[in-house]
Amino acid sequence: MQKLILFDFDGVIIDSFPTAFWTQQLMCPDVTEDQYRILFEGNIFNTAQSYLAGTAHSELCRHDIDFWEQYIPKLKQEGRLVAGMDKVIRTLAQNHDLIIVSSGQTLFIENFLVDHHLMDCFKHVMGNDVHKSKEEKIKMVFTKYGTDASQCVFITDTLGDVREATKMNVGAIGVTWGFHEAERLAKGDPFRLVETPALLPASIADYFSSLIQSEG
Repeated sequence: MQKLILFDFDGVIIDSFPTAFWTQQLMCPDVTEDQYRILFEGNIFNTAQSYLAGTAHSELCRHDIDFWEQYIPKLKQEGRLVAGMDKVIRTLAQNHDLIIVSSGQTLFIENFLVDHHLMDCFKHVMGNDVHKSKEEKIKMVFTKYGTDASQCVFITDTLGDVREATKMNVGAIGVTWGFHEAERLAKGDPFRLVETPALLPASIADYFSSLIQSEG
């Protein structure tokens, strides 16, 4: 059975935190960088309103602004591929099926991958229009590809994603160049934390080898 690598997009493949934080500040001028990062300790669609209401919301907040209407155009201008990810993605795609599982918008992700000649490396792109829960999207992957948790690993930069993957018994590898730093990611007990894209292929190989050893 082909091994599947599930990739988060924002913060992992595209350097998008500055743009995302800028957009959130446009809506809530009093929000701090740490408050914004805290939103991603769970599913962003569940945490945003409840957390911000008790911390950063004030009379200065612009509830008439749509996050995505501001974020996507600016990200098109500012978003950059994380250095080295293109080579890593192409290497991994030679022996694995790669799938994007993201809270972002599918169309933007697909267009970005096409622009960087990476779309052919991915079997499927699942954004927030597919489902807002990454747990549910992982279930969809199991069904669509006739696989299970033992054949999958999730590459992500947020504690919330690690937690959602864990609920589905999918191991996670945390990357430290995105939305969350190593200390925060470690709270979810991922299989490994990596500091550069070049370390991903070996870490993924080690993860799947560890499963084989545990079964033996």
